[in-house]
Amino acid sequence: MDSLGFFRILLVSASILLVSLLSTVTAGDIVHHDDLAPKKPGCENDFVLVKVQTWVNGVEDAEFVGVGARFGRRIVSKEKNANQTHIVFANPRDCCSPLKTKLSGDVVIVDRGNCRFTAKANNAEAAGASALLIINNQKELYKMVCEPDETDLDITIPAVMLPQDAGATLEKMLTNSSEVSVQLYSPKRPAVDVAEVFLWLMAIGTILCASYWSAWSAREAAIEHDKLLKDAIDEIPNTNDGGSGVVEINTISAIFFVVLASGFLVVLYKLMSYWFVELLVVVFCIGGVEGLQTCLVALLSRWFQRAGDSYVKVPFLGPISYLTLAVSPFCIVFAVLWAVYRNRSFAWIGQDVLGIALIITVLQIVHVPNLKVGTVLLSCSFLYDIFWVFVSKKLFHESVMIVVARGDKSGEDGIPMLLKIPRMFDPWGGYSIIGFGDILLPGLLIAFALRYDWLANKTLRTGYFIWAMVAYGLGLLITYVALNLMDGHGQPALLYIVPFTLGTMLTLARKRDDLWILWTKGEPERACPHHVRLEQCSEK
Repeated sequence: MDSLGFFRILLVSASILLVSLLSTVTAGDIVHHDDLAPKKPGCENDFVLVKVQTWVNGVEDAEFVGVGARFGRRIVSKEKNANQTHIVFANPRDCCSPLKTKLSGDVVIVDRGNCRFTAKANNAEAAGASALLIINNQKELYKMVCEPDETDLDITIPAVMLPQDAGATLEKMLTNSSEVSVQLYSPKRPAVDVAEVFLWLMAIGTILCASYWSAWSAREAAIEHDKLLKDAIDEIPNTNDGGSGVVEINTISAIFFVVLASGFLVVLYKLMSYWFVELLVVVFCIGGVEGLQTCLVALLSRWFQRAGDSYVKVPFLGPISYLTLAVSPFCIVFAVLWAVYRNRSFAWIGQDVLGIALIITVLQIVHVPNLKVGTVLLSCSFLYDIFWVFVSKKLFHESVMIVVARGDKSGEDGIPMLLKIPRMFDPWGGYSIIGFGDILLPGLLIAFALRYDWLANKTLRTGYFIWAMVAYGLGLLITYVALNLMDGHGQPALLYIVPFTLGTMLTLARKRDDLWILWTKGEPERACPHHVRLEQCSEK
């Protein structure tokens, strides 16, 4: 097998891997659910993240993030309205019985366990505390709710849950310092962050570049085919047999594609750990190197045509152009540097570059041959996305898709198979992200639309590409609107993108009487079909 065939198989396999992450999610979600404890009078606060800023002996120190309780006074949203208050440990530490020491407006720190959260709050309030910090016995945050039979809910102090490591740090501060104070406030997220706008443009730009490259290659292949016809070549090679470097998927493989992605997603969910994420990083780097190399070679070959057309035989890889040999070291070093520094604040740039290059390359290599295959693929992916974001909660007690996207239980900041941009004006930081599948799957259909338009000599107005592109942009825009309406909780992007994109294509094709050709053949009638001699074509 030559290098082209090897990397083609590699990229098709990578596309199956990448499409297993489809939903758009944001950082800052609060873990755990409270479906069995609905709101009621005295226990009806919305869950909010709370900043706990500390001062040690008057000097500003560490900042922690907690989650406000459903009961108690609401926490102020503006930092200027929050007061610095002295903190102390409760006595007893669990605060399950009346405190032995009276407090004068201090913030009291208590351990979780042995009694209800509301009991701790009532005991702290009775002792004169101004706020309650409950230290969780785990590293995660937990939503503090009220039990269905509770009635003593007239609590007038705020209560905040902090993770276990924050409690350990606070204990060291109180042990080693004479005075420690805190300030509690819960800043609101902006309705729309600039990061979402850039991510929207990034997704559209990726599909736009990939579609034009794919259509250009298809038109070049069609021109070459016509030249062979004019030269009266007896046997014209089939351009769909794999020799052209294009892999066409059929209906069966489209269904199998989504089934395999589901299996891979479950494997990710079950095996999610530090070492498994490291393995995914290696796989992503391999795919990213090949994608970046393919894009750079295609771009530079226009200026260095001789280097791109000159080949040297490399052991195990076969013939490789001199231009590829020159570009490969840069791509490898780029991917290795990203892998080494991927936890740094600037690493998202390298991840996006590798990801975009990989998506463009996959869209150049993998084609849907007609609208029928595209409809089956997107319909199955539509159901897949909904199932693993929403329905999986019933089976696994949490959204499998979102858990995998965030990299929960792995100790890492999510898996690399997504595009991300830091939220620029969000006081909580985090990233706006989009799964590769949200670009790759609709991109297959949109690239098909542009190939058809170019081969059929359609203009932008009379063609399908521009309308499919607009529909994709609107679908992704609606996704972000839903994301903000749901307070940042993950949304299956294909739930909105597929109806817009696929619906637009089917509606236009039906109105223009092109549905049968698009559905079955996927390309306009040619002057002479493939594998037919020129004399035979002329006789017809």
